[in-house]
Amino acid sequence: MNKPLNEEDMLQFITEKTKADPKQIQLVLKYEKAYITKAEQSSKGQADIDIDDLIDHILSRPDVLLTELAVDTILEVEMDYLMKNGFAGYID
Repeated sequence: MNKPLNEEDMLQFITEKTKADPKQIQLVLKYEKAYITKAEQSSKGQADIDIDDLIDHILSRPDVLLTELAVDTILEVEMDYLMKNGFAGYID
């Protein structure tokens, strides 16, 4: 049985790895979640998310003050955390 996702632990992990502002990381994760939820609702289930489109969407938010590279790094480190803890994986 998987343990529930500990968002505080994930935020700390991402902050340590990226050295980004935790408030900006939280914004990136918030906009990512909203984007994925909307895409899944549109496709009535799992959605195939293009990372470049996701990054562009996040960068278009006026309160996100990060570079494209920083957003990409945050998303990659988040995926590392999720995979390491058994919450996600890549589909071949």
